[in-house]
Amino acid sequence: MSRVRDRTEDFKESVRVAALGHGYTESQLAALMSSFIIRKPAPKLPFTKAAIKTLESIREVEKFIVKHRKDYVDLHRTTEQERDNIEHEVSVFVKACKEQIDILKNRIHEEKGGSTKTWLGTSDESSRLDLIAHQHGVVLILSERLHSVTAQFDRLRTMRFQDAINRAMPRKRIQKKRETKAAEPSKPNLVLKSDVSKVEDQEVSTAPLRVQEQLLDDETRALQVELTNLLDAVQETETKMIEMSALNHLMSTHVLQQAQQIQYLYDQAVEATNNVERGNKVLSQAIQRNSSSRTFLLLFFFVLTFSVLFLDWYSK
Repeated sequence: MSRVRDRTEDFKESVRVAALGHGYTESQLAALMSSFIIRKPAPKLPFTKAAIKTLESIREVEKFIVKHRKDYVDLHRTTEQERDNIEHEVSVFVKACKEQIDILKNRIHEEKGGSTKTWLGTSDESSRLDLIAHQHGVVLILSERLHSVTAQFDRLRTMRFQDAINRAMPRKRIQKKRETKAAEPSKPNLVLKSDVSKVEDQEVSTAPLRVQEQLLDDETRALQVELTNLLDAVQETETKMIEMSALNHLMSTHVLQQAQQIQYLYDQAVEATNNVERGNKVLSQAIQRNSSSRTFLLLFFFVLTFSVLFLDWYSK
């Protein structure tokens, strides 16, 4: 038995000599060999770059909310205008992230019509479908991450609105107590005024002035009661508007979440429809193969029977 000789080193030396003969230098050969050993990472797709950028934007929004959480919730740290500015900036950031996610989603639908090419220029349908499913998963994860960030800020906004409501309610109670206290001493004032009116009957010269002062006091008291009622109505309207604003934002958040879920279900339904179509094609091919196999079996048995009969006739 002949011994096997390893000719790998001889092959490498032959390749090196041929490369030097074609104009390669030793440094170029070393770089080429190192590239074979340590492969460069594949370039990232534009979709992957955009998804990473969107994730970084969502993280920036989350950091901004965590940084300004105390300033937004604590009433003694900032003013109402500063809290409104924080809320406006968060809304702008969230809207920008939502637009980036929509762009990624539209890019997936645009790439569905194209075809991916693999080695030797052949198209691979299964790899393209896997890539599309992966991209849908990335968009869903980004949407859920953005929703968690917005839910975190919604809790802070609810705390702010609840504090505003709690500050508005005690003010009403204090004003009602003041009205009751102001109404109680009115009775002795009426008694005193009745006594004064008796004295005024005796002093006829000062009667017109007393009557005018009494009318002015009555008008002032009526205006004070009317203004108090208007202030209560304004505070009730303000409280209701704050509650409506909070409920409207919460409803828009839930609607956005439901829209994302509906879109995901729609994509799943489209993918299921494509799978059913491919299954029907495979079934039709299987039926055709089954019919061809039946024809082949019948032909085989016919030829076999004819051969047996021929051999029997020939042997006789």
